[in-house]
Amino acid sequence: MSPSDAELLGAWAEGDTRAGSRLFNRYFLPVSRFFANKVAEDHDDLVQETFAACVRGRERLRDKSSFRAYLFAVASNVLRMYLRRLCSREPLEALDELSVHDLAPSPSTVLRGREQEHALLDALRRLPLPLQVVMELYYWEDMRTHEIAEAVELPTGTVRSHLRRGRDQLERSLRRHPPADDGSAEVVDLERWAAALRETITRSCA
Repeated sequence: MSPSDAELLGAWAEGDTRAGSRLFNRYFLPVSRFFANKVAEDHDDLVQETFAACVRGRERLRDKSSFRAYLFAVASNVLRMYLRRLCSREPLEALDELSVHDLAPSPSTVLRGREQEHALLDALRRLPLPLQVVMELYYWEDMRTHEIAEAVELPTGTVRSHLRRGRDQLERSLRRHPPADDGSAEVVDLERWAAALRETITRSCA
């Protein structure tokens, strides 16, 4: 029987580097995707920092079923600390109002896909950071709302509200600036576009 994520994390913390490698390989792509279109530089460093922070704070993992939520909670904190360093003159609460487009104008990943994907990437990066994180965890990582709520440390109802607001803002943005290669841009198919963008970013991270 394959060891659980929590068991691998515990073994890694005790010095078992093979367990650490197994856990890293399980979750490298999701964590890499998380940072890929949010930071212009230091992408690899932030991925490594996230896994190191997971080991240091392993007592925060409350049960075996919540590892993925715990992992993205750590990644979110690592991202916020990184962006905080970039905009040290901004008040801390401003991070919840600003988008990563405001803070880091270009992503580290250079997408060479269709214009649909570029349009959605740009629209995602212009959302306020909390909305972007919730949208990507939902559409790219297939996380349920209660799992996202644990990861971003918000009530489940707030996560649902963020999803509604995020969808509305993305659809308005895509209708205002439809990609030239989509003849049916009047109808915004977020799930299809998000799935295509996820695959493009995954390939770039692999």
